[in-house]
Amino acid sequence: QVQLVESGGGSVQAGGSLRLSCTASGSIFSINSMGWYRQAPGKQRELVAIISPGGSTSYADSVKGRFTISRDNAKNTVYLQMNSLKSDDTAVYHCNAVSGVSGYVYWGQGIQVTVSS
Repeated sequence: QVQLVESGGGSVQAGGSLRLSCTASGSIFSINSMGWYRQAPGKQRELVAIISPGGSTSYADSVKGRFTISRDNAKNTVYLQMNSLKSDDTAVYHCNAVSGVSGYVYWGQGIQVTVSS
């Protein structure tokens, strides 16, 4: 089992920045890729960014150039630096981790990010 705890959300004005953190505990040896997803009201959950154990990254087109995902394997933590925030970025952000052993996907409870224009 892997537990994921997110922090760093909140409210910010458009153009501002926030940094989200997600710390994993439990069977962390099994973790392969980690990532961030988001779900806005009335919309489906969508991928924001993912990062491999070696640091390879992938981003949704809507956040490229504004968001940066990074990972500190020693701290079992993945970060999402969000700059130039827009009102469309308002959503609940969820951290996830994929087990490299079973393929099981673990999810954090989510954290609210609100961007006001």
